[in-house]
Parts: sequence; C-alpha cells; structure tokens
Amino acid sequence: MAKQEFELAFNEVLDTKQLPKEIVLEAIESAMVSAYRKTVNASTAQLVEAHLDSETGEVSIHAEKEVVEEVQDDRTEVTLEVARQYHPDAELGQVLVVPSTPAGFGRVAAQTARQVIQQRIREAEREAQYNFFQNMEGEVVSGIVQATNPSFITLGLDRNAEASMPRNQQIRGERFRVHDRVRALLLEVKMEPRGPKIIMSRAHRNFLRRLLEEEVPEIYHGLVEIRSIAREPGYRSKVAVAALQPGIDPVGACVGMRGVRIQTIVRELHDEKIDVIEWNPDQAAYIAKALSPARVTGVFLDETDGGRTATVVVPEDQLSLAIGKDGQNARLAAKLTGWRIDIKSLTEAAAEGLKKLATEEEFAGQREALAENVAQIQGILAKKEEGRPIAPEEYATLGRFVGQIETGAADRRQAEVEEQRARLAELRSRIPAMAFEIPLDELGLPPRLNILITGEGYSTIGDLMMQLETDPDALLSLNGVGPKAMDDIRERLEAFVFPEPEPEPEPEPEVVAADEVAEAVEAVADAVVEEAATEDAPEAEVTPISIEEAFAAALAGVAEEGDLETAPTASVDDAKAKKEKKKKYREIEYDPDKDVTIARKKRKKRGPDDWATTEWDEEV
Repeated sequence: MAKQEFELAFNEVLDTKQLPKEIVLEAIESAMVSAYRKTVNASTAQLVEAHLDSETGEVSIHAEKEVVEEVQDDRTEVTLEVARQYHPDAELGQVLVVPSTPAGFGRVAAQTARQVIQQRIREAEREAQYNFFQNMEGEVVSGIVQATNPSFITLGLDRNAEASMPRNQQIRGERFRVHDRVRALLLEVKMEPRGPKIIMSRAHRNFLRRLLEEEVPEIYHGLVEIRSIAREPGYRSKVAVAALQPGIDPVGACVGMRGVRIQTIVRELHDEKIDVIEWNPDQAAYIAKALSPARVTGVFLDETDGGRTATVVVPEDQLSLAIGKDGQNARLAAKLTGWRIDIKSLTEAAAEGLKKLATEEEFAGQREALAENVAQIQGILAKKEEGRPIAPEEYATLGRFVGQIETGAADRRQAEVEEQRARLAELRSRIPAMAFEIPLDELGLPPRLNILITGEGYSTIGDLMMQLETDPDALLSLNGVGPKAMDDIRERLEAFVFPEPEPEPEPEPEVVAADEVAEAVEAVADAVVEEAATEDAPEAEVTPISIEEAFAAALAGVAEEGDLETAPTASVDDAKAKKEKKKKYREIEYDPDKDVTIARKKRKKRGPDDWATTEWDEEV
C-alpha cells in the first residue's frame, strides 16, 4: 500500500509541476542528504550520497568512512568485517563509501526534509519556467487575465507561470476583465530571486510584425519581406513591405482580398489604423509613399552635415493630410524611413525660393538663369495672398520653379561634399600609408592620455595624424586634453620613425622546357629563311643555312638587344608568332585546255619605284 501511495504521490508531483523525473529525484535525494547530516550531525566535508527508489519509495544513505579495527565514531568509521561485506578487497586504513542508513530514517527524514524538498522543487520549477519562456522570447503567446490594477495586469501562462503587462505596453483604450484571454508579445524574461519575471507587450512594433507573419502566408514563407515598421499603439501604424520574388504584389498580399487579412489584424489591435506601403530603393519615392494618403509634389534629399533631411513639397490642400493629426503622419513617416522630414506647401516653398534667390550668395549663379521666372512667380504668389484662384498651370509653374531651386541647391551641396572628400584624400596622401596600420599604443603616449584618445575612436597613428591635419581643436576639446598634452602628441609624432616597407620580391625567371626550346629553334630557322627569301636579291641566289646557324644568328641578335639570360623566353614567343604569321599561301587552278593543274605560289618583290609587288610563280 505504501508503495502505491508513494508512486501516486510522486507522479502527481511530476504532473503538477511539469518537471522531468530526474530533476524531482535529484531534489529529493539532495534533501535526504541534508536530513542525514542534520540527524547524525555529520561534517560537511564528509561525502554523503542518497539513493531513492522511485517505485518503492525506499531511501538508502551511503557515507564515506575509514576502515578501522575498532570503531570509535560510527559516523566516520567502519570495521573491516562490515566493510568487506560491501567491498571484498577492503583493507585497514582505506576510506570507502558504505551504506549508513540510520534506523527509522525514512520517517525522520520525511519530517526533516519536507521543507528542503519543497524548496528544491520550487527552484527546479523556476529554472524550468525560465528556460521554457526564454526560448519563446519575441513570440506571441496567449494568457488569461488573473488580476488588473491601474499600473499593470497579471496574466496566467502555461507551466503555472505568471506574467505582467505594464500600462505603457498596453494599447490605448483597451480594458480587460478577469478571466479574459489575451494575446501578447513575450517581450522580456528576467531571472529574479523569486523566480522568472515575464514582461508582455501589445504595444511593441514586433507584436504587429508577428501578427502579419501569422495572417499573411507570403510573409511567413519568405516571399514578402517586412522592411520597416513605425507604430503608435492604438492610433496608427505604417508598414513597409517588399517582394522578394517577381510577380508578387507585396501590398496586395498583406491587405488580402477585400481587406480580409488586414482587417483581422486591425480588430486584434483594437481598431488601430494600418497603412501598408511598398518599399522602394529610391529614397525620394519611398518617402513620398510613406506620407500616404497625402499626394506629394516633390521630395528633395540633403545628406550633408552628417544628417539626412528630406524636404517634401505638397499641394496646399494636401498639407494638413501630409502632416496628420498632431503631426502623426509625418512623425510615423520619419520613423519608417529614417529621414528627418520637413513638409512645406507649394506656395510656401516657392516664397522661400524667391527669398533665397534674392538674398543668399550661394544662389547667385541661378539668379540670371531664373530671372525671367521671378516676375511670374511673384505674380502667382500675389494672387494667392489676395485670395484669388490660381489655375492648375500656375501651380505647375510653381512646382517647376521650386524643383529648379532645390535641385540647384542639392547640386551645390553634392559639389561641396565631393570637394570635402577630395580635400580629405589629399590630406590623407600626405600621411604614410603604414601609419593607418600601426596601433596608437606604439606611439608611447601616457596611459591616461592613450586610453582617453583611443576611447574616442582613434585606433591607429594615422587616425590621430589625420585629425591633427583636419581639425586639431576637436582633440583639444576632449576633457583631459590641454595644450601641454597636444604639444606632447606632436613631439611624439615628429620623433616617431615609421618602418621601411618590405621590398616586393622580384619575379622568378620563366623556365622553358626542352621541347619548347627545340620548337623555338625550328621557328627561328624558318623565320630567318623567310626573311632571306624576301630580300631584293633573286630567289635563286639565296644561300641555304642550317638550323644551328639560324639559331646562332638569332641568339646573336638577342644578345645585342638586351640581357641574354632573360631574352630567350621572349625570343621563343616572338619566333612562334612570326612562324604562325608568315605562312606560305598557294592557289590551285585547273586548266581544262591543257588538262593540267597549276599551283601558284605567292612571293613579294621590290618594284622599280621601291613599291612591293606580288608575283605568282606557276608550278605544274
């Protein structure tokens, strides 16, 4: 009966705590060891092991004891006869692990170790909860509301875990009641002394990302990619998507037929408005799309001064729509694209363009080119101020004028950037290239100064020299760098000797195989014979020479031109090329009257006026 009761209780613990069998056994055995030490007052230095039979519930204790002839302290000593019952080869003086379960230890241990067992099981349960939910971090999970208060709500999750959702992680206007089922993003899991602390969120932008992945199969399977998300929970969200395969409409895939897919997400987010736009590599077109539903006349980008600013020009009737309520539309577009967006109406941009053209010197080059348009633009703006209607053609004229002004300014900014890059390249050319490979530590600066400068991003000697060339005041403005430190830096840079660059190894002479040399000898001989045959002397007077004589003549010519050691390789190639170039061509012709075949060989001959003429020798 006791066996069945223990087995039932043991299985109930496994099922209730959702823990592996090994962890529960380890916790009980550890508690048994603690109970034994407390019962017999054993030393912590003594090795004690506990073994629990999970089927019968019997507990056995094994302790480390010394084998002696006569036992003085049964907690640490055992006789030789008793030791040989468990270890037949035991000898006096050995230290062995032998069974040491006290009489009636099961009942005493159950009372003593009850609290320890509960504590160990709670620790194992917390550790299992932490590992389980840490692997689910960033995923959408479902929980049941257990308690609500103004600061946060408490959710009950699987594995008897509790999570909290702070007020700043909730969607505006949502109200929850006890026992409501809530879906949220598992935002963070932290281990604390009282167990894992789980933070849930419905306001994070990744909650919208996960919902899109669940509702849109094209996103889940990787056919459509979410490039960026900007969200103000409970109000509006903007999502930029791009197709990874041709032929797929990313916006249509996310919206679904008749808006079924996006409406499911909108209902989950408490009627939050969602704008889905198509991502575009052209940043100007991307920004114009991000400001939807407003229509945009022009987008002008400025990436100078280390920032990214986009000036967006919209028609008069689209200005409030582009900005949005409390600037929400413009703010979300800026978050989505990563650009600072400055929105202007068309008439406002034209008025500013006139002012810049008249007052700022950098626009002096455009004054003459746009002089004819200035009067027309002033007249259109005067009509606007008087409240008179403006024709569409006049709005188009304003748009072209603003485009010319902004484009000219962008071209000048780009020219300034190119000039700055050229200046930096020229300054960099004055610094040895090796300086950008030598760590700053080798300069020998004082440790405090070295740590300070290295922490500001100057990792090599070349970086420090470049900064001194461009703007030494930037170093002087660092906290802890004064005139004395600057003088020390300059002195050390002037005294530093850069190592000489290693010379490049000379290329090894090409080795020519024996068969290539023999082929080259034949090519040289043929070339010499061909040259001799084309001289002004008659063909019959050509004196034949041997291959050895031709090769010797070729080597003599090479020796006169340059180094004899390296020249044969070039001569081999030249001779081969010359042999291939000077092939003998023959023309075969049949004469039916004489019933003979005539072969004609082509050769060149100097004419009376030193012009090369071609003759054909006939051979029957």
